[in-house]
Amino acid sequence: MLIDSRLRTVHTGRSGSDPQQEQLVEQLLTSLGPEGIDDVLDGTCTLIYLYMKWLREAHEAHEKDVVEYVVPTLVTSLTMMPRSVPPEAVPTMAGLAIAAATGLSPTLWRKQYGDWTEAELTPLEATAFLLAEHINRVTDDQNFATRMITEALTQVESGVE
Repeated sequence: MLIDSRLRTVHTGRSGSDPQQEQLVEQLLTSLGPEGIDDVLDGTCTLIYLYMKWLREAHEAHEKDVVEYVVPTLVTSLTMMPRSVPPEAVPTMAGLAIAAATGLSPTLWRKQYGDWTEAELTPLEATAFLLAEHINRVTDDQNFATRMITEALTQVESGVE
């Protein structure tokens, strides 16, 4: 929902952050506690994994390498956001995307480096956002990435029942 909200903000042309939305996000995260925050981080990593899986399959269908075509664009975009994404976080986000592109769980990949730092939280969100936006541009559909995740969740829920 956070990524979808960010995408909608960009596409409606609003600039800056919405203070009310930021307050709601802060309240949500505070209410979750430490274990809930870990779940949000794992969920964000899962989004990145699913986005990269979709992008890998789309690129392979055209005999192209997702790492060659997506990761440089991701890195360039992240480096253009120095107030939100510290330069030292960019290699971590690139590594995370490459891990996901090769089929490795981003959460498992990250565990070898320890807990997420506070300085990496915004870059992690930015990475998920940029990958979703990339998918939306590729498909020429502003809601494709969100719909893809919603459909995946619906399939999981229907398979569990």
